[in-house]
Formats: sequence, structure tokens, C-alpha cells
Amino acid sequence: MADQSTAGAAGRVATVAEGDRSARARLVILLLCVALVVSVLLSLTSGASDASAVGVVGDWLAGAVTGDAVLSARDRLIVYDIRLPRVLLGVLIGAALAVSGAVMQGLFRNPLADPGLIGVSAGSSLGAVAVIVLGSTRLASLTSALGTLALPLAAFTGGLAVTLLLYRVATRHGRTSVATMLLAGLALAALAMALTGILIFMADDRQLRDMTFWQLGSLAGATWQKIGSVGPVIVLALSAMPFLARGLNALALGEATAGHLGIPVQRLKYTAIVGVSAAVGASVAVSGGIGFVGIVVPHLLRLLIGPDNRYLLPASALLGGSLLLLADAVARTIVAPAELPIGIVTAVAGAPFFLWILLRKRGVIDL
Repeated sequence: MADQSTAGAAGRVATVAEGDRSARARLVILLLCVALVVSVLLSLTSGASDASAVGVVGDWLAGAVTGDAVLSARDRLIVYDIRLPRVLLGVLIGAALAVSGAVMQGLFRNPLADPGLIGVSAGSSLGAVAVIVLGSTRLASLTSALGTLALPLAAFTGGLAVTLLLYRVATRHGRTSVATMLLAGLALAALAMALTGILIFMADDRQLRDMTFWQLGSLAGATWQKIGSVGPVIVLALSAMPFLARGLNALALGEATAGHLGIPVQRLKYTAIVGVSAAVGASVAVSGGIGFVGIVVPHLLRLLIGPDNRYLLPASALLGGSLLLLADAVARTIVAPAELPIGIVTAVAGAPFFLWILLRKRGVIDL
């Protein structure tokens, strides 16, 4: 009975000040499910192929019932071998970045926090740039052995290495300091960026073009092989995040109060950092740097449904996936037949929103 009372108290912490928004949150989550389905269909049917949303759905139904194909062989190749992996990867990465942002904001008790604070993105970039610059010289044997997996594996390893080092620095006598983690994360990110700068200085023109496009983010290289390599990591991390919701709600009152409510604070911080590092590291490994999703999506939803992480985390996953698919559709079509890096689209949309948040918090904008 005491455990149930404690869990219930932790779950209600975030809703006391704002009032109960559970009904609104459930409605928003339902609408976001519909929005994600619509975004998937739009992404599958936008582009040079003549396949329509009705045709794609009809092909799915016909294939399931009779085994016959509605789409032409060319359209099926485009939809299932090119666009579908890209769409699935976009949903996974958008959900991973958005949920990671929500978890970091809850962990640091700051609505302006994002996954970049712990240096995972900078570490992943360092690993990827190292392969791009040194892949044909010092790392030639490694890149030839790994083939197309060399870049994502190097990026994931770089992010994981930064995370392990960060946790070692911030943990003392079995306890992890959030403040130390924040400062150490900024320091390690700066160091990783400095090392990346040295590698960029060593790069030739072709390598510079590759690095620039990769660092700005893109889903252009999406394949079933990449989904198979990073998909399980992202899905596993996302599956673990909802179990942190009650603890993050209690943590909003402070670590001491959360501990008195029965929350294992140290285990919560460790699980959150590992989950965020895995999700973000795997995402950056295959898509490059995509900014603002992790900060904009959770904050926007917090304004709509409140700070209760029981609803905020799944809503962030749905909205993050939808927004990244829409941003990818814009990146593919706005300068067609060329393709704009998706990081530019998210930055153009996210930076003004971020500035609006700051001005609103300072009282410059009164809404």
C-alpha cells in the first residue's frame, strides 16, 4: 500500500501546480497518432513517383489479401526500397531526439535543456569525422573491413566514449552530481569539437563537402541495413524511457524530496543518461547532426499538456517523428532535384521558436 501511495504521489507531482490536464493530454496523444500516420503517408507519396497515398494503402491491402500489386514495379521500388526505409528512420530519429530532450529537461529540471548538453552529439561527430578524414589513410584497414558501417559505428562509438567518460567524471562515492555532469558535458563537448576542428583542418575539399553535409544532418542515406544496425538500439532506449516518467516527475521537487518519495534517484540518473546516450548516439550515427528537435518538441508539448512526463514522453515521440518527417519532405522538395540538409530546415524552424521561448521567459513577450 505504501509503494502504491508513493508511486501515485510521484505521478501527480508535475500536475499539481498546473491542474489536471490528463484528458487534454490523452486527446493530444490521439491527435498526434493521426498526425504521424498522415506524415508517413505524405512522406511515402511525395516526390518524383506517381504513387498516391490511396495507391500505397491499396497496394498494402491488396498485398495482404490477394498478394497482387497495385503499384507498378518502378513505383514499388521507389516506395518500398527508397522511401520506406527513409520514413522509418525519420520516425525513429525524430522520436529518439524528442524523447531524449524531454528526459534531459526533466533530469536537469530545466525546460531549455537538450541532449547536446552531455556531449553525445559532439562525440559522435568526432568519431564520424575521424573516419571521413582518416578512413583512406590511418584507418584504411578498419574502414575496408567494415565497409558502409564504418561511419555509423565510429559515430556511435564516439558518443558512447564521451558518455562513459562523462559519467566517470560526474560520479563520486557512488553518487552522480547533475551540476557536475552539466559542466563536464560542456567541457567534453568543447574538447571533442576542438579535436574535430583539427581533423577538419587536415581534410581535403572532397572530405570537407562530405563532413559539411553530414554535420548538417540528412536522411538521404537511409537503408534497411542502417535501420537494422541502429533501429534495435533506438527502440530499446525508447522503450525504457516511459519507465522514468514517475521518477522524473518526483525529481521536479528536488533530489532529496524524490528520495523521500521512494524514487531511486541514482539509478534514475544513470538510466536516463545511458538511455539518452544510446538513443542520440545511434541517431547521430546514421543521420548526422539534427538540431532543435530535442528542445523544441518537449517544450511545445509542455505548453499544451503540462509537465507530466507520463504523457509528455509518448507525446514527444509522436510529435518528434511527425515533425522530422515533415522537415525531411521540405528538404527533399524545396530545392528539387537537389536536396537540402535537414538540419538547416529544423534550424530555420526551431531557432525562432527557441528565441520566442527565451523572450517569453524574460517577459519581453507577454502571452
